[in-house]
Amino acid sequence: MESALDHEAARALLEWQVELGATEAIGDLPVDRYALPDTVTPERTRAAPPAPAAPVTSDSEDPVAIARDLAAAAGSLADLRAAMDGFTLCDLRKGARNLVFADGVAGAPVMIIGEAPGRDEDREGRPFVGRAGQMLDRMLAAIGLSRAENVYITNVLPWRPPQNRDPKPDEIGMMTPFLERHVALARPSVLILMGNISCQAVLGKRGITRLRGGWAQAMDLPVLPMFHPAYLLRQPAMKRLAWADLLELNAKLRAG
Repeated sequence: MESALDHEAARALLEWQVELGATEAIGDLPVDRYALPDTVTPERTRAAPPAPAAPVTSDSEDPVAIARDLAAAAGSLADLRAAMDGFTLCDLRKGARNLVFADGVAGAPVMIIGEAPGRDEDREGRPFVGRAGQMLDRMLAAIGLSRAENVYITNVLPWRPPQNRDPKPDEIGMMTPFLERHVALARPSVLILMGNISCQAVLGKRGITRLRGGWAQAMDLPVLPMFHPAYLLRQPAMKRLAWADLLELNAKLRAG
């Protein structure tokens, strides 16, 4: 079929296509699209690339397994602290100033488990200092307790999370064997869990408003969830509930 374009028009059209970026012809001969068959042969299906093999993790590479072995080998609180200080698989330690191990009297009847160190705790290397620590000391004094005589205190995590964020589940998981061994070596009569993170680590539950005030059982000990002092500083109206929990703790200790 003869083209209706004259030489000059065809040349101008070709130059215009070159300016648009066309650099070569698709074929040497023109293709009559109307002569193509109605059905198009589907492209041959390419075989999907094989899925990458799942990484194989041995027990020696499992942080929880390593933590469990290190914790089990600790025969004293000093050994446990050294084991935690040498545990390098938790990235929280990279941004923390100090390992926050414990405070108070080891072997005391009451063991308090907080959540994670904050800025003041990270700076001093002790749990529950600053305003929250002062609030805790006043709460304990109201029922005749103190960290200097009959209370032992630690946290779920010994290192401060960045920007005081909540600990991640994997961080809690890898440090839980150390916490369990800590309780076993300290040998308290009761455990006080302050805040949601503590309840999650020890009881596997969250919802401190629902959990507080009721005794549970964990680590072969009676456990009492309570509001964290930092929460009471933000919500003073909840202090009356905290007082009721303190009276419950006092009654438990008196009953033996």
